[in-house]
Amino acid sequence: MLKDELKQSIQQAYRQFLDSKQLKARYGQKLMIAEIARTLGAIDADDEGRRCSDPAVAVVEAGTGTGKTVAYALAAIPIAQATKKRLIISTATVALQEQIVFKDLPDIRLQSGLEFSYTLAKGRGRYVCLTKLDHLLQSGQENVATMELFAQDGFHIDVDERAVKLYQGMVEQLATNRWDGDRDNWKEELDDPTWRSVTTDHGQCSGRRCTNFGQCAFYKAREELTRADVVVANHDLVLADLALGGGAILSAPADSIYIFDEGHHLPDKAINHFAHHSRLHGTESWLEQSNKQITKLVAQRALPGDLGRWLEQLPVRLQETLDSQRQMYALIESATEFPYPDSFKPCYRFPNGVVPGPVRDLAGDLKALYSVVCELLTRLCDELKEAMDGKVEGVDVIDAENWYPLLGAMLSRADASLGLWQLYGVEDPEGEPPVARWVLLLEQDGHYDLEVACSPILAARTLRQSLWNSCYGAVVTSATLTALGRFDRLQMRAGIPDGANCSVVPSPFYHSDAATLRIPALSADPKLPEQHTEAIIECLPALLEEQPGALVLFSSRRQMQEVFAGVGRQWQQRILMQGDRSKQELLTQHRQRIDDDKTSVIFGLASFAEGVDLPGRYCEQVIIAKIPFAVPDDPVEAALGEWIESRGGNSFMEISVPDASVRLVQACGRLLRTETDRGLITILDRRLVSARYGRALLDSLPPFQRRID
Repeated sequence: MLKDELKQSIQQAYRQFLDSKQLKARYGQKLMIAEIARTLGAIDADDEGRRCSDPAVAVVEAGTGTGKTVAYALAAIPIAQATKKRLIISTATVALQEQIVFKDLPDIRLQSGLEFSYTLAKGRGRYVCLTKLDHLLQSGQENVATMELFAQDGFHIDVDERAVKLYQGMVEQLATNRWDGDRDNWKEELDDPTWRSVTTDHGQCSGRRCTNFGQCAFYKAREELTRADVVVANHDLVLADLALGGGAILSAPADSIYIFDEGHHLPDKAINHFAHHSRLHGTESWLEQSNKQITKLVAQRALPGDLGRWLEQLPVRLQETLDSQRQMYALIESATEFPYPDSFKPCYRFPNGVVPGPVRDLAGDLKALYSVVCELLTRLCDELKEAMDGKVEGVDVIDAENWYPLLGAMLSRADASLGLWQLYGVEDPEGEPPVARWVLLLEQDGHYDLEVACSPILAARTLRQSLWNSCYGAVVTSATLTALGRFDRLQMRAGIPDGANCSVVPSPFYHSDAATLRIPALSADPKLPEQHTEAIIECLPALLEEQPGALVLFSSRRQMQEVFAGVGRQWQQRILMQGDRSKQELLTQHRQRIDDDKTSVIFGLASFAEGVDLPGRYCEQVIIAKIPFAVPDDPVEAALGEWIESRGGNSFMEISVPDASVRLVQACGRLLRTETDRGLITILDRRLVSARYGRALLDSLPPFQRRID
């Protein structure tokens, strides 16, 4: 139970925050604070501060306008400080992450009277690597040989004059403390290939043994993570830390309270994080190139002891792996059949995740071969660490530093292939959700490759073990956590504990007064794309005449483009279509048109149905072309549906409809962004009133005033 002292501290902070900003308390916000405080304040801990009660998880759905950040910060910060835990706020998008760090937390600290420190956590790949910069700027034949070894992993061998100028500028800015090494703080836009050449990853980084460790931008930023009361991260970084056992990047789960804002993204992020994929020809080329370079390195000089012995064994093992990898291409090619519909990538999914016996047997062989390669590379990397500490006689420290990133990168890639073939070489346990396994046919510059992939179909078990059961406490919040009014979908996908405190707090918006939901008398069936597109083209101009600022959301890029082509030049001049320019540029241009009292309409896809903030006149009507059912070519979703059907369930009602419900709520949420907003939502899909699931979808939406023609 929440102690009186903590309860009073939270209440006082909330009162002071409201008074300082001359705001009135919002019922939903007060309720959210109470739900979070009740959950986190009821945790039993032993004398060492470790949770000894059941997992403490609060799940709170709170709509736009609730003030979620203020609610969870004011409730959780005092509890985290009292229990000596670090508060980790995790978001799905960079925009929200930056808003919390640069706007919300400074304001909360200033206005609430709470004293706390905070920092922003980013992955290693967001920071420059000084060692790579050194290599790129050095010259000489010995360094060129090293550069060739690194070429497969982001180093450019041919460094042109423009690149040299950029690298020199980075070094100068770092040396004069005018840049902190963070990609996001560099004064100019850096494209991905350029940035990859100057950053590193876990496999290539030698950590404290690096000669540049004292000046390393990543480790300087990481020091702040150990001192701050509140760390703002993202879901990918949290999941990466959990995959390493927890505590590798962020504080250990047992010493952390997690807040997952935009928490509806967490299950999909987790699935993606534990997926594996490999391009067969691409991997063959990598193995062949690695073999040549290691052979060249061995020929250049004799290395002493275990280091030399293990390095000499590596080319043989790489060649054995390459031979089996080539066999796998022919085997996969004969076991798959690819459809060629225009709108889908050529993809073959193994039914029920079951691969043919010959593929499974060869995958088992590849697993064994990659295991040997990984073991050798692990030994070599460990020995090179010893050499960097000056503990290996006959190996120069500088040479060890030069070789370590190459072998570390090789280990990372070999380990990824090991994970893939490990899952292809086993049968799934009976009764457990299967692994989805599929193959993509890829074409580039006239050359074909097969990408073999696999993924868990649910993240529930992984999240349950590595997160919910391990952390001190957690809060999951978003405007869309329920589907069809229930938390079942989230619990199935995210493994939320049965004893979690799940609640929906009311929105401050008066939806029935602020907006009307209209379903026009459209005769075309959305299942017939051509007829439905023609019907939209016919009715859309009249709908758009009503408001100067509108957002039209499509589930299909083809339909969006065909509607644009069909509405005529007069309307085309007023429409900004996704794909014609960057998302940010499109939104900026739209706002400018409205500010200039012009009509502006955005045509967008799924990415515009979430996270887009167009208050007031910028968006007075949202038009949704059809119910946003998932695209049927996603192999993970297809495998999940297949598994549910095999257990006697109805995948459409258990997966497709709840998922569509969440997307529909998100899309409708683009209309009302502030309490003063007013407008109209139009859905051009009569299945909402004609299909048996339509009523459930309608009832899952906020209580807008309805107008069904």
